[in-house]
Amino acid sequence: MLTKEECDLMHTSMHGTMVENMQIRFLPSDDDVARCEMPITERVRQYRGVLHGGAYLALAETIAGAGSLHLIDFDMTAAVCGTEVSGTHLQMSPTEGKVIGEARLLYEGWSTHVWEVRILDEQGTLLSVERVTNRILWPHKTKSKN
Repeated sequence: MLTKEECDLMHTSMHGTMVENMQIRFLPSDDDVARCEMPITERVRQYRGVLHGGAYLALAETIAGAGSLHLIDFDMTAAVCGTEVSGTHLQMSPTEGKVIGEARLLYEGWSTHVWEVRILDEQGTLLSVERVTNRILWPHKTKSKN
């Protein structure tokens, strides 16, 4: 789904953000799945050494947001805003290595996109499933009050 150019744009625009701090990298592909990867480091672990549940949700919202940007042709006059994210953690993550997020579009409307995000370990084991709803805010004229 994401082209190399789109991935490069995402990496450039993420400087100084939580996405950069979490070391999320966007991965180009030629199918209908938006992908990213994130190393399991002290930045995203909880006290037991496994991936923090909040890191799963942040990863899911990040890759679903990139997928929505792709669907609107990276039109930067619009804003992609996550309005809902929920997840079910199925297994403990490894304490090392990386996880891969894969976002598949469930619904594409003019102003709403719904994604299913699957988070896997390097061996392909399903660790967590998230659903992300994005709102697309298109620019419009402000109505004057009468």
